[in-house]
Amino acid sequence: MFGNQYTQIMKNTEFTPKLITLLKEGITRKQLSKDVLAGVIVGIVALPLAIAFAIASGVSPEKGLITAVIAGITISVLSGSRVQIGGPTGAFIIIIYGIVQEHGIGGLTIATFMAGFIIIAMGLARLGNYLKFIPYPLIVGFTSGIALVIFSSQVKDFFGLQMNDVPVDFVDKWIAYGSHFQQINWISLVIAGGTVLIALNFNRISSKIPGSIIAILLSTLVVYFFELPVETIESKFGEIPNHISFPDFPEINFAIIKKLIQPAIVIALLGSIESLLSAVVADGMMGGRHRSNMELIAQGTANIFSGLFGGIPATGAIARTATNIKNGGRTPIAGIVHGVVLLLIMLLFAPVAKLIPLSCLAGILVVVAWHMGEWHHFFALLKSNWMDIIVLLTTFFLTVFFDLILAIEIGMILSSFIFMKRMSEATSIQNASNLFKSDDESSEMLFEQEIPEIPKGVLLYEINGPLFFGASQKFQEVITDLKQQPKILILRMRNVPFIDATGINRLKEICQQLNSKGTTIIISGANHDVKIELLKADLYNKLGKHNIQDNIGKAIERAKDILKNKEK
Repeated sequence: MFGNQYTQIMKNTEFTPKLITLLKEGITRKQLSKDVLAGVIVGIVALPLAIAFAIASGVSPEKGLITAVIAGITISVLSGSRVQIGGPTGAFIIIIYGIVQEHGIGGLTIATFMAGFIIIAMGLARLGNYLKFIPYPLIVGFTSGIALVIFSSQVKDFFGLQMNDVPVDFVDKWIAYGSHFQQINWISLVIAGGTVLIALNFNRISSKIPGSIIAILLSTLVVYFFELPVETIESKFGEIPNHISFPDFPEINFAIIKKLIQPAIVIALLGSIESLLSAVVADGMMGGRHRSNMELIAQGTANIFSGLFGGIPATGAIARTATNIKNGGRTPIAGIVHGVVLLLIMLLFAPVAKLIPLSCLAGILVVVAWHMGEWHHFFALLKSNWMDIIVLLTTFFLTVFFDLILAIEIGMILSSFIFMKRMSEATSIQNASNLFKSDDESSEMLFEQEIPEIPKGVLLYEINGPLFFGASQKFQEVITDLKQQPKILILRMRNVPFIDATGINRLKEICQQLNSKGTTIIISGANHDVKIELLKADLYNKLGKHNIQDNIGKAIERAKDILKNKEK
């Protein structure tokens, strides 16, 4: 009774934003003040990241701020998590950069817009419950690859190298760096190195104030007042707009959709995975439970609005969400406040933000890449099963040297084949009749207590595991290679959880082959779902409904009756 009520509640709230639920329950004044304070802190933390992610992605800095404001507020209002903080993240850098290089800013806007609708469709189809099953080695592989790509993209600004255009290809990029290292700007290097040291160690002084903000304030003041010769946001991009307006939305037609559908799907998949990972991490930190499918709808809607306002792709940000929780945020109010704080900064302090040195932002992104890589997990996986290592390294190297889209595609295909291999290995077909002929008293007599003596001329084969296309070949080989031609073959299928179309087809072929040689097939112990598939395949008529029995006892009794009739 209770279980049915709980299921009904879950169905009723599955597509309800957490904000609505919490407002109905009531938010205390004390918690509200904590959420506002957490939102202010997270907004300040998000400021340099939003600008840095935009610049690293090959777009102007205000696009990162627009995304953090529009998508951040939208995600918090609609989120299936109490504490999710959304906005631009490092995971999107290489995919955005590639789209901008090939299709321009207009192409990025359309791809972001399309990705939003794809994510919403995934949420409505309840795929949020299944995206959590993406293999861990694949996630670590492309995440570590992205981290290395982010680091390599910041070398120019980190060292202040005098270069015009940085090559897109990873190898070409480092060759170009090597030819320009004699032109290091030592002031840029000191600023970038100091930023890294402050960002990594300032928490020893204060856990409330982010080190990245201190680094930005110090470096901007020093560069401005001493007029140091380093590149700033203003010198490279000009003024940062202090307003948000609707962009001129590019024309969409079928030809453009065909070109952008692949990157849009990757944005959708990457955004969905990262947002759900962030929500899972948040649940673990505060003991909550998010609504996966509502979270996807929130992320999709946020990307649609981000595209409409000229922003870039957005998703749940693990580091900012963790910062929110650590500072007392427990409701979506904190995320809304974080977006409002960024909007106020953009409206009031854009003339100051343009003075930030690019080397400081490069230092912040190097720290982001370091944390994002999670190299201890990467090296730990290198000690695991060789099949997991193949997925890890393949995804990693494809991400670094080729393309994130290709890396995810090949990684998923590899993971699927490895899963099928493992599942087929888990399926066993053994001759259970031999268990009764063992003279070893220590051998395990699995069937002795439940099975009567098997008559002469009857073979009993036990199938354990799913009879799907990955295991069906093994099944056919074992059965067709019988050393003796029995009068009756009993296939015990009590431990077969499911059977697919390939398994059904192989079973049909075996039945036809053995029936032509005078062998009768009896199926024993198939569960309800397997029986439904047998019925659909017309095997009830081909085998005879009396030859499909519920348990092994009835199957052997049926075999005895058939033998008696044959003797007559």
